[in-house]
Amino acid sequence: MQISEGYISTGDGVRLFFRQIGSGGKPVVIPNGFHLAEDFECLSEGRTLIFYDLRNRGWSDSVSDPSKLTRGIHNDVDDLEAIRQHFGISQVDLIGHSYLGLMVILYAMKYPECVNRVVQIGPMQPYAGKQYPAHLTYADATLTEVFSKLVELQKEKASVDPVEFCKKFWEILRVIYVSNPADAGRINWGRCELANERNFMKYWSESIFPSIKELKFDDVISAQAPVLTIHGMKDRSALYGGGREWAMMLPNARLVSLENAGHAPWVENPELVFGAIREFLGGAWPEGAEKVTCIA
Repeated sequence: MQISEGYISTGDGVRLFFRQIGSGGKPVVIPNGFHLAEDFECLSEGRTLIFYDLRNRGWSDSVSDPSKLTRGIHNDVDDLEAIRQHFGISQVDLIGHSYLGLMVILYAMKYPECVNRVVQIGPMQPYAGKQYPAHLTYADATLTEVFSKLVELQKEKASVDPVEFCKKFWEILRVIYVSNPADAGRINWGRCELANERNFMKYWSESIFPSIKELKFDDVISAQAPVLTIHGMKDRSALYGGGREWAMMLPNARLVSLENAGHAPWVENPELVFGAIREFLGGAWPEGAEKVTCIA
């Protein structure tokens, strides 16, 4: 399989690291996707997958100039456009997981002519902090237990090597991303050897999340590209109600719901998830994709 790596420069001079897998004629861009790359390689037949680290993340440049961080998620939107232009893609297919599932919709709103199809997987809800009915919110004893353990771990931070602390943090946290604890060992998202990843929570709390909280959407979002939203109904990290709301607000969207899956549904049901993505990127709505008319 053909693999190439390198850097591209954004408009303000920040370098983003990318990995290109495959050589097919249909490019698919996956922002912040390095933790997904091993699992998602199965989509490379007939396609070129482009994974890249966001600014101040992973192997991309560490950014110390606050002016290059304060726009938060809006920087990510424009950096995605820099990626598209660099690879000369006229209309891009996008896959966004978690809060990047929100970001790719912002991109589709700002650059509608540049988007072909969009896949959201466990997307962060459109309105940060919105409360959903209990049956659309999976808050169980596991979530409480994990947060309690993280509070205790925080007391060790000053005395533990940063890399080891990061590994302990992810050993505890990864349990919340799956519905079956036996699958937690397949969540290897920490990338603890990279300083940008170890320092991400500061960047998130100071720049990314504040920019997300300020977002405002109309009842129907002005993004015309077809959007497939894939959401686990036992997602503790991004509420299932948010996935339903996206599929209701977007004018050309469908929802695939997975009853026994969490924030990493491809781990727990790879056949269904990757089958749905292949069919959708091939131009059709997958079987069982729901046109949502109400959140409940």
